[in-house]
Amino acid sequence: MQTTTRNLILVLGDQLTPTLSSLAAGDPARDRVLMAELDEETTYVRHHKKKIAFLLSAMRHFADELRASGWSVDYVTLDAPEQCGSFSAQVEKAIHHYRPERLVVTMPGEWRVLAMIEAWRAQFSIPVDILPDDRFICTPSAFRTWATGRKQLRMEYFYRDMRRQTGLLMDGDQPVGGRWNFDADNRKAAGVDLFMPRPKTCAPDAITQDVLALVEKRFGDHFGDLHPFWFAVTRADAEAAFAAFVEHALAQFGDFQDAMLAQEPFLYHSVIAQYMNCGLLDPLHICKQVEVAYRANRVPLNAAEGFIRQVIGWREYVRGIYWLKMPGYVHENFFDHHRPLPDFYWTAKTDMACIKEAVTQTREQAYAHHIQRLMVTGNFALLAGLDPHAVHEWYLSVYADAYEWVELPNTLGMSQFADGGLLASKPYAASGAYINRMSNYCGSCAYDVAQRTGPKACPFNALYWNFIARARHRIGTNPRMAQMVRTYERFSPEEQQRIEESAAAFLARL
Repeated sequence: MQTTTRNLILVLGDQLTPTLSSLAAGDPARDRVLMAELDEETTYVRHHKKKIAFLLSAMRHFADELRASGWSVDYVTLDAPEQCGSFSAQVEKAIHHYRPERLVVTMPGEWRVLAMIEAWRAQFSIPVDILPDDRFICTPSAFRTWATGRKQLRMEYFYRDMRRQTGLLMDGDQPVGGRWNFDADNRKAAGVDLFMPRPKTCAPDAITQDVLALVEKRFGDHFGDLHPFWFAVTRADAEAAFAAFVEHALAQFGDFQDAMLAQEPFLYHSVIAQYMNCGLLDPLHICKQVEVAYRANRVPLNAAEGFIRQVIGWREYVRGIYWLKMPGYVHENFFDHHRPLPDFYWTAKTDMACIKEAVTQTREQAYAHHIQRLMVTGNFALLAGLDPHAVHEWYLSVYADAYEWVELPNTLGMSQFADGGLLASKPYAASGAYINRMSNYCGSCAYDVAQRTGPKACPFNALYWNFIARARHRIGTNPRMAQMVRTYERFSPEEQQRIEESAAAFLARL
């Protein structure tokens, strides 16, 4: 006789957390969990092979974790006969089979998924409970309240409120060290170090091996290298990877978080965003661990504060912007940029050493740190006038930690300034001098970073000044860009002409 199912609990692929609100509200004795690997989720953009393998393996391991905790779990693999291909079709099939009283789900991270779930009430004639995602500190409604009435939205002020709310790195009502932000101490260029730490790697187990074979067979033409595969796919291994970062790399993370080195994709970074964003690591818990390390004098304040700011400050802030401004945010294009994405974003076939390094690393690891994304591939896209929506889809495709709620505001707002300054205070545009200062890429480049124009000049130089020239009517009143506009306007007409011609000649070859 079929057991009666009270609630059908849908757990999404980025909700791999045992304390998830939908699970916390459930009863393993009476409710059933549905998890599914779906064609539409693996192909709505052409995700990196490593990203697909990571998520599918992490989902399968989480299903086993739930079963070990007493839950009845229906898990549908990509190659299962009962695979329906889409969320709606898979849920409808389960509803028809189990006849639950209601469907329960934790709020999804993406607008398109929320809209789909909200439509199920009418589509399936069943109550659908969408519970808050309490893995975040700031709810979308709380962020909307914070944003209401402000002339400008700035992460720094939001971050201070998150510090006060969590108590992290606080002495009473004041920040530890007398300052909220130690970013000025975190901009050192790194040197090659034979003893530079590496992220903890995990050998694929039998479940992961099966997933790797499936991904190779089914997504072999997607971007990226599948092997070697070293990501953690269980909670225990993700926690061990974070502990290794705290022990071996966090102390230097602050000083060198903006640095870039050829053949060193990780430097002192944690490489744990993919674990946070799918639910294997709890963001507030790991920030508390970082604070413990600081209070125990194991890491300096600039390292602890820099890490915590990225998590409770920037990560929470971009999520707030996403839910505040969607669904229209995805179409923002302040500079009216429409140039197609060059092939070298996929092939790495370019003489620009910085782009080649960043894209090669992305292809191999499904990872690049925030300065490589912002000031190399993102900076180039902005200067070259690439279509911001195409840039957004590239970032969403190629990085293991990329979900639309976190990637879209970072790309359109921070990197491409496509929202006109809603998220960021200035366009993050820079010439080759910045890349030269923060990396060793330029020493091996075919272009000369010291030359502004001409066929051997670093393309970032002419592109930067050409961007200033064509965007000056939009950015001339920006306090952080006005000086650069004035500098350009002091160039001689001949120099301005050389800049325009050099930029045009390079762009014509893309």
